[in-house]
Amino acid sequence: MNIYHKVQAMLCKQVIACTVFFMSVMLYGQPAYAQLHLDFGKTSPLRKLQIAELAISNLYVDSVDENRLVEDGIRGMIEKLDPHSSYSTAKETKSMNESLNGSFDGIGVQFNVQEDTLLVIQTILKGPSEKAGILAGDRIVAVNDTAIAGVKMSKDEIMRRLRGPKGTHVKLTVVRRGIKDKLVFDVTRDKIPVKTIDGYYMIRPQVGYIRIGSFGATTYKEFMTAVASLRKQGMRDLILDLQENGGGYLQAAVQIANEFLQPKDLIVYTVGRRFPRQEYHAQDGGQLRDGKVVVLVNEFTASAAEIVTGAIQDQDRGLVVGRRTFGKGLVQRPIDFPDGSMMRLTIAHYYTPSGRCIQKPYVKGDMKDYSMDLDNRYKHGEFYSADSIHFADSLKYYTLRKHRTVYGGGGIMPDYFVPLDTTQYTPFHRNLVAKNVIISQDLKYMDNHRKELKAHYPTFDSFFKSYEVPQSLLDSIFAEGKKLKVTPKDDAELTRTLPSLKLQLKALIARDLWDMSEYFQVINTRNNIVQQAVKLIEQ
Repeated sequence: MNIYHKVQAMLCKQVIACTVFFMSVMLYGQPAYAQLHLDFGKTSPLRKLQIAELAISNLYVDSVDENRLVEDGIRGMIEKLDPHSSYSTAKETKSMNESLNGSFDGIGVQFNVQEDTLLVIQTILKGPSEKAGILAGDRIVAVNDTAIAGVKMSKDEIMRRLRGPKGTHVKLTVVRRGIKDKLVFDVTRDKIPVKTIDGYYMIRPQVGYIRIGSFGATTYKEFMTAVASLRKQGMRDLILDLQENGGGYLQAAVQIANEFLQPKDLIVYTVGRRFPRQEYHAQDGGQLRDGKVVVLVNEFTASAAEIVTGAIQDQDRGLVVGRRTFGKGLVQRPIDFPDGSMMRLTIAHYYTPSGRCIQKPYVKGDMKDYSMDLDNRYKHGEFYSADSIHFADSLKYYTLRKHRTVYGGGGIMPDYFVPLDTTQYTPFHRNLVAKNVIISQDLKYMDNHRKELKAHYPTFDSFFKSYEVPQSLLDSIFAEGKKLKVTPKDDAELTRTLPSLKLQLKALIARDLWDMSEYFQVINTRNNIVQQAVKLIEQ
């Protein structure tokens, strides 16, 4: 028997049985041979694929990486499907799950790498580093006696050394301003929470503001904590900010939407070729069924964030303000492989309560055109004028209570359109951001002035009302920009740059002294979408 026939024998005896069982369990949670109708005869595409892989690994003239071969084969198949089916390696899957599951094991610091040195921006409240005595402004120069400063180590490699299983110890060598000798801390790693609520605060008397960055396993709990805090401060109405929210877990979106809707209200439903219609309805106990609601969206609002937006709009529970959302309405099911890698396979479409399909049109296998959609919308003028958007009558739908006209065809069109303000940031400002000049100079400024700022501004309210960005900080930014050949075109451009630059710096300093809620409290004073929402609620 030659090796070709041996390959065929291997297929028959080993591969077929485990493949049937594996696919059945992954897709349906239990063996489901009847539903899959897998054919392993001589003409079966699956058999052909397996023969090809085994033939290449056994007969090809040069050695091959069999794992890489299989991964490339999976990616090749997925590339011919929709834009959101995907394959991720074990490492990529672990990182993705950490951000959605709400925690990872580590030392608990927010940091940035400045001039080849890890600079601690903040320690996580009650986290391992804070308990060990590490402070904001400290420079971590070594991890377990291995230098990480001055050696051009990548940020990913630094994070790999800092992270580790809960309960394990890591020795950190620290340089602290004002202390001559290096300090050594023994830190016991622990679970570090990953927040999905970017910030919340009272934006006006009786009006709360909550910004959700993504929908993960802890989002609902974080959201209700924010709601409870704002209610104690007198919140009656709410601005829900979903700008730049790329989505996440369906269940988290359903839980959030449930708080706003009446019992039995339809939130979203899904339909797929192999999966019959499945509906998600609001349950009893929603705490936000009274008061005004305004949802903020833009072109980067997608997936689970569009589900919440569509439910509130279609059920006439609140108004939507901003620009048309991204249009991701495909449901992915994770299929885990034994090595920790994962395939996310699209199995259904999302539909809003009125019957609108959230997914924008696409051509299977044409990722280039799909990825250029936002650029095309920008060039078409959609971000500047609602009049540039034209919907066919076949895409017309009606909200369920007030029978207002809404449109399908991909994404959620807001009730109040707010154009993109291209004048807010000058080319000079954008280039300073691109070259990382603003962040780097902010870090230097905070490193030198953190103590005096905290002493002079004991509360955020005092900072918000009276702090002004010093000319010395601006001068350092302009000087650093000049070194990198980033300069304003003329004095007029410099003058136009100053208001937005000062606001950004004030927001960054507020973030470094307090947290992201304070950052958004500053930056939102010039966010046109936020300000439009405030006007609508006050009317």
